[in-house]
Order: sequence, then structure tokens, then C-alpha cells
Amino acid sequence: MIPGPDAHARPTSDPAPDAAPDSSFTDDVGRRWTAVPGWCNTATVGIPPRAAATSLRQCVDDWEAGRLDTVGFDDDVRRARAAFAALVGTTTDRVAMPGALSITAGLVASSLPDGSSVLCAQEDFTSVLFPFLVDQRLTVRTVPLDTLLDQVDHSVDLVAVSAVQSADGRVLDLDALAATADEHGARTFVDVSQAAGWLPIGADRFDVVGAGAYKWLCSPRGVGFLAVRDDVDWLVPRLAGWYAGDDPWDSIYGEPLRLAPDARRFTVSPAWLDMPATATALEALDDVGIDRIRAHDVALANRFLGRLGLDPSDSAIASVATRTDPAADLAAANIATAGRGGRTRVSFHLYSTLDDADLAAALLEPHIP
Repeated sequence: MIPGPDAHARPTSDPAPDAAPDSSFTDDVGRRWTAVPGWCNTATVGIPPRAAATSLRQCVDDWEAGRLDTVGFDDDVRRARAAFAALVGTTTDRVAMPGALSITAGLVASSLPDGSSVLCAQEDFTSVLFPFLVDQRLTVRTVPLDTLLDQVDHSVDLVAVSAVQSADGRVLDLDALAATADEHGARTFVDVSQAAGWLPIGADRFDVVGAGAYKWLCSPRGVGFLAVRDDVDWLVPRLAGWYAGDDPWDSIYGEPLRLAPDARRFTVSPAWLDMPATATALEALDDVGIDRIRAHDVALANRFLGRLGLDPSDSAIASVATRTDPAADLAAANIATAGRGGRTRVSFHLYSTLDDADLAAALLEPHIP
């Protein structure tokens, strides 16, 4: 069984019911996504909406034909920032696009004063941990996730943690994190790579939020986001280049330093071909709605676990221990999952179905201890 819920690893709102989606939700998704039966692996990579995939193909065609409008991608960057802001509960001026999650984590680590104390979850994804562990100026302490919030005190300068654990889907109590950090004056860096796109975030409660976009945000790999609270004055734009300028196309050469006054100063030169697809994918998620997506995703994960006689995870990710390797059975039935931490990880998103959950459970059942 996956670790049960505790005081510090639970959803930030009431658990979603174990119920089938309503027809309007199914219709909304069907208008945008092509069904991929058996794809229970969004925690590894998300499936794009049709329009996003089409826009990426068009960009490749335009590139090959020498038709790329490089200035035109600026509007796609703006659209993507605005859509991400809506998904995580902040405003566009607080959103940047620095690339991979580890880039944001490294930016946070390098901006901390010498000797800062950083508290992390020892089970966390290494893109959250390594940028802090490699910085010899910092004192990094890792503790089990279920004790993390109890370890926050006035000696902690920064809490760096994932909102949802990649390995097993445990959901951190974000309300409690925000309240505990505020009480003790600790800064916060929250990785939402396994959360943004299905879980309400409330990004403005935290100093810095970072996300890779190729999972639940259904975007091309290589795109990432950063949201920074507007009162954060300690984050240094060390990666600033021409695209961090107030007017990027007037910031290509020479002095003086002229960075954007908002979070755009943390944006790096964009991966142009990915931008239209990313904007289109995030807008599609916004149109469907986070609350509806969460209810659907969590209901499927809980249904899957219930079919195996296991406790609900109240997460879009479920993780089960097996006594024998189920990989061959799953592959033969075209059910895509992932092996993580010696367990089978199953993850459901808005395009997943009841049939996916039920078939995955039926295939895994003979392998459960």
C-alpha cells in the first residue's frame, strides 16, 4: 500500500469522489484531446491536446521552409505565462519561463545568503534536492516528508519541497506549509511539476514556485515556469540574457543593464518551436478547469486503488507494491505505467478513463502481495 495520509501529506481541499465524470467534462476533453487508451503515465509525460500537437508540427514545417516568425513567438510566450498564472493562482506579471525545474531550483539556491539553512524532504525528486546539496555555501538538512513541517523553526531559512511527490503521489498540505513558513519566517520554494495542471496551488502564498511543463501541463519537454511573489526581493536574475530585458528586442547589445521590472527578468531565451504548443496546451487546461480536472483525476486514482482493496491516495498518482513484476502483463495490454522506488506508479489525467483505471487494477491484482 502507498503511505497513508497523515497530518502533513494530504490534499489541500476535500477529496474528490470515486465517481464517473459527467458527460459535459467528457465532451470538453474529447473536443480537445485524442483518446490514448491505457495511458496511465502522465507523471512521466503528458499527452498534448490535438491543437498543441498541430501547432508544434506547423512550427517544424515553418522552420524547415524558412518561414519562422521569431518576433511572433513573443505573443506565444505571453499567452503561456498568462495561462500558467491562471492555473496556479497568480498573475501574469509574476510568471517567468526559465526552462527546467532544476534551473529554477538552482536560481533559488544561488540567491540565498552564505550559510543559509535549507530544509528538504529526503524522498524528494533530485531536481529539487541537488541544486541545494551541491552548493557548499548552504547547510542542507533532509528529513522524511511526513515530519517536514514539524521540523520548521526559526533556524530554517528556506523550505524546498515538492507539492506532490513524484515517486508515490503524496500530496503535501500546502495550507500548512504556507502557515508554518510564515509563522517561523522561512522562505519557501515549491516544486509543482507533479501538481500544476490538476491541483489548485495558490502560488502567491509561496516565495517561489517552479514547474516543468511536460507532465500535467501537457506541453513539450524543455519548457518550465517560475512564479515569484511580488515582495520577493532576494531572488537574483543570474541567468539574465537578452530576453530578460524590459524590451527584449531592444536588449540585444550593450550596456546599460535594463531588465524587465516584473518576473520576466527571470525568463531565458525561449525554445521558440515549443512556445505555441505550450500556450495552446495550457489554455486548453484552463478552459476545462482545474477543479473539474482534479475531481476527475483523483476519482480515477481512488477507484484504481479501491479495486485493489487499498486506501485512497486522494492524489492523481497512485503507487502500489507488488510481489512479482507486472511489466509484461501491463505492456501486453497496452497499459503504460512507470516503475518508481521499487513500486508500480500509475497516474491519471483528464484524458484517462474508468476503463483505464479498472484494467490497470485488474492487471496488477495478481501481483499484489
